[in-house]
Amino acid sequence: MSDAMRAETITFAGHGGDQIEGYLARPLDAAPHGGVVVIHHMPGYDRGTKEMVRRFASVGYAALCPNLYHREAPGADPDDAAATARANGGVPDDRLVGDVAGAAAYLKALDGANGKIGVIGHCSGGRQTFLAACSLDLDAAVDCYGAFIINDVPPGIPLNVKPILGLAPRLSCPLLGLFGAEDQYPAPVETAALSAELDRLGKHHEFHTYDDAGHAFFAVDRSAYRPAGGASAAYADVGKLKDPSAAPTIATNPGHLGQILRIFRSCVGWVSQALNPSYKPWCRRWASR
Repeated sequence: MSDAMRAETITFAGHGGDQIEGYLARPLDAAPHGGVVVIHHMPGYDRGTKEMVRRFASVGYAALCPNLYHREAPGADPDDAAATARANGGVPDDRLVGDVAGAAAYLKALDGANGKIGVIGHCSGGRQTFLAACSLDLDAAVDCYGAFIINDVPPGIPLNVKPILGLAPRLSCPLLGLFGAEDQYPAPVETAALSAELDRLGKHHEFHTYDDAGHAFFAVDRSAYRPAGGASAAYADVGKLKDPSAAPTIATNPGHLGQILRIFRSCVGWVSQALNPSYKPWCRRWASR
């Protein structure tokens, strides 16, 4: 596979047909490619998120991150745009679903698209990933420490959202959840309750909670980053999703975002395999429980 790629800011039709900004990166080789919608964290559509999008492209996937704050603050610095969005209570749920649907449609329409779409989100984007996976027909979803799926938002956190556990019966695809044992939002008791409900409903999912890891433990540019704890353990777990019988090949002491994104390479590679009728090791394992 060639590592040539193209990365650029685009506009596409989001919720209600609104033309919104997004950051797109895609390989330039002729092979068929899966698509990934990257849902940015609460701090916004920032440099780290765009690097994540480019990394997806560098390993063979077309990736698109919608700027969820484009309507509130078009062209603004990510911090300013995030502050404006927080002052408005965050992104409305119906608008988020429409924007992700528009991003997925854009990816499916690209030359060389294989028709498969995965969604991954961090922080507020983790909750929004679950919301999208329960509202749209997707192929896989990865929730990285998304809170307020089960619990109400406590006073002092500037989000005007409600719990969405009631949507769980509509989960359309396998869900991977990666969480920190030291996180408060979501706390382990919340993620355990979500897992129990998905078990009850017979929904394919796999959750992992890592010691010595709090919120945002994948964020290499933040003090919460835990390369020796959550991030390195997550490498092994996500690597197994692609081929449960294979030994993990991911470095156990990652030191930069490029290595962190190997997690997501395994995630999305697993999407293509897991949805192939002749290869469903992870789904079969959960379905047999």
